[in-house]
Amino acid sequence: MESSENLSGQEAGVEQDATPTLVDVDAALLLLGAGVTAITHPLLYVKLLIQVGHEPLPPTVGTTMFGRRVLYLPGFFSYARHIVKVDGKRGLFRGLSPRIVSSTISTVVRSKVKQQVELLPKRDELQTSLRKVVKETSHEMIIQCLSRVATHPFHVMSVRCMAQFVGREVKYGGIFSCIVKIFKEEGVAGFYVGLVPHVAGEVLFLWFCNLLAHFINTYAVDDSFTQASAVRSYTKFVMGIAVSALTYPFMLVADIMAVNNCGLAAGLPPRSPIFESWLHCWNHLSHKGQLFRGSSFFFRRVPVPSRPSTEG
Repeated sequence: MESSENLSGQEAGVEQDATPTLVDVDAALLLLGAGVTAITHPLLYVKLLIQVGHEPLPPTVGTTMFGRRVLYLPGFFSYARHIVKVDGKRGLFRGLSPRIVSSTISTVVRSKVKQQVELLPKRDELQTSLRKVVKETSHEMIIQCLSRVATHPFHVMSVRCMAQFVGREVKYGGIFSCIVKIFKEEGVAGFYVGLVPHVAGEVLFLWFCNLLAHFINTYAVDDSFTQASAVRSYTKFVMGIAVSALTYPFMLVADIMAVNNCGLAAGLPPRSPIFESWLHCWNHLSHKGQLFRGSSFFFRRVPVPSRPSTEG
């Protein structure tokens, strides 16, 4: 008969085996990230084509809720059906491989940097609530910036692979061929085209979202309200939706710059001017009233052309 010590040791061993290790958690996150990336890729593919201004289908006549007749551009489902008609169902996943690699690298970088940040000494007892939010947001910003620098080359590859649909090019294929092609033609700088507006948009998103959520939870939500805790739990989520809409132009400019003047029809005249910098691209889109092009998948109205200036 086994002693109680041996039994307790076996039970402890079973409990240790049943406890998921950090490696198991990371592997699960990587698989989950890859799955979500694959499922959402058709959405981002259609969005990218709209961002670069590719409208292969004619607009349709519709009416607003007030009965006014307007022209609507095709929504996501119509656009996706067009892609399937041209390239088949597999065509909806053009440029997916670099995005999966990007997602994997992002997960690993975030996990490693977060572990290092958590090792930093904590002095919460000396901090006000606002200072704590600033400190946490600063850490999030560092993680986000390092992740973006590590993954941006793969973002550029994915965007260019998808943009080939416009001109039916085959310039960019697999990941290795993309790396060779970009390095040969543009050098290291080619992997980081559009990085500045992308980072700027993500940093602004973090600070605005976290600070607005903090001030609303602190000064606008009354503790006497019975559902105060529930409201506070959703504040950051709601602020994220609102702020993402405001910072969208940065993402748009970043994606356009990743394609601009790279040899693809989507980034060359007459479809697109050649931009000297991302600020030049921003000013051009602003003048055309298209800083939010691609922000919506449905009920997309035909943009009204800006009137030429009459000032003499």
